[in-house]
Amino acid sequence: MDCFIGIDLGSTTTKAVVMDDNLQVLGRGITNSRSNYDVAAEVAKQEALLNARFHLFRQTLDGVAALDGKLDEFLGQLVRDFRLEQFLEQLADLERTCIANADTARFGGETDALHEALAEVFRRLNDEAPAQFAPGGQRKSDFFRDIAGSRYLAVGEVVAGESNLSFDHVLNVYDRSIIDVENRISEESLSDKLMRALDRTFHAFEDLATASDAVRAPVRAVLDTPLEETYVIGTGYGRARLPFSKDHIRSEILCHGLGAHVMYPDTATVLDIGGQDTKAIQVDPVGIVENFQMNDRCAAGCGRYLGYIADEMNLGLHELGPLALKSTRNVRINSTCTVFAGAELRDRLSLGEAREDILAGLHRAIILRAMSILSRSGGIRDQFTFTGGVANNGAAVKALKQLIKENYGDVTINIDPDSIYTGALGAATFARRAIDEAADEAADLAIDGVDGVGNGETEMTEH
Repeated sequence: MDCFIGIDLGSTTTKAVVMDDNLQVLGRGITNSRSNYDVAAEVAKQEALLNARFHLFRQTLDGVAALDGKLDEFLGQLVRDFRLEQFLEQLADLERTCIANADTARFGGETDALHEALAEVFRRLNDEAPAQFAPGGQRKSDFFRDIAGSRYLAVGEVVAGESNLSFDHVLNVYDRSIIDVENRISEESLSDKLMRALDRTFHAFEDLATASDAVRAPVRAVLDTPLEETYVIGTGYGRARLPFSKDHIRSEILCHGLGAHVMYPDTATVLDIGGQDTKAIQVDPVGIVENFQMNDRCAAGCGRYLGYIADEMNLGLHELGPLALKSTRNVRINSTCTVFAGAELRDRLSLGEAREDILAGLHRAIILRAMSILSRSGGIRDQFTFTGGVANNGAAVKALKQLIKENYGDVTINIDPDSIYTGALGAATFARRAIDEAADEAADLAIDGVDGVGNGETEMTEH
């Protein structure tokens, strides 16, 4: 199967979209951007191809009688079991790396005690892992570093206390190990991990034991179907670092404009708030960019700023929006500068302001900044499409709708649940178009060649 892939390497997350020959999205993948952009791009692509496999699983298992009425539940469990297999594989890698670093570090007479503590930490992490991936399991995020890091620190502190060992030693070993682990790509085949995950899933669905072969056969058929990477286009904040030639790179403005158009063909104005920048884009009826504006080099009012606020408040990034929506009082935030955010936040809290009111004011300040950028790009035209990770933040969406209503009246506002993939979607669309363009160029050359031969023959005959 021919696949066309778009990769959007952002400052905080890297996204990928896999598209088929008919411009239908087969899969999407996301990972945290790292110091090694090559790895981030490869992992995001692998995640998108994996997601494409699950898309194909759904299609091929839809007709299996044994799964009648249970397909969604079965596939949901299969995804969780596969994520557990991935997590356990990386956890084992982290354990080996931590032990190796403990051997080379200078901990004096505490090295043996540190080894014993590490063994106990990872024993507990392995024991609790299945519960984190069970239905309703609570995880800080879906990224290994976030899940393993938060639990390692919590469990490590307890084990260090029980062992009369300095927690700094336990923490130091982790800090020296995690970057190496997250920048390694699994050498195990996708098929092997998926088949192990399938065994776990069948164990959870005991009533399907007799139907195992009826399910395994189509799953194996999907795994045996090659997904050919026909053309790949890269874009995003880190596009200059992508391991592609220049003709496989497109600007993020072009990709976000086209991606929004693919999602919503009547899009005229696009606002993208990502981790590092805010983009206001005007597109024509076929998705071609007519005008755009971006924030300056400062990351104020972007995802990074929200991440900093979350850290200051000891909250998860995903918790900011829901908490801000509980606000009952307007609080004006004077600055969206990341440098001064912590100081203003602490001042507000010391004055007795409620956290939810501060956060609501902060979200409004971010959107006010975005509205200024939109105004400079040409204002808001119907239809308006909001993209980027911040588009999944309910408080930001609420503030945006209020300000658009106040300044532009009734405008159709589009927000797709997969809006964070807009840039990658545009890149994948460019990848598909590149094949058509190459075919057109080849056809033109062939015609020119035939014309040239024909003319030459005529001239020779005349002479």
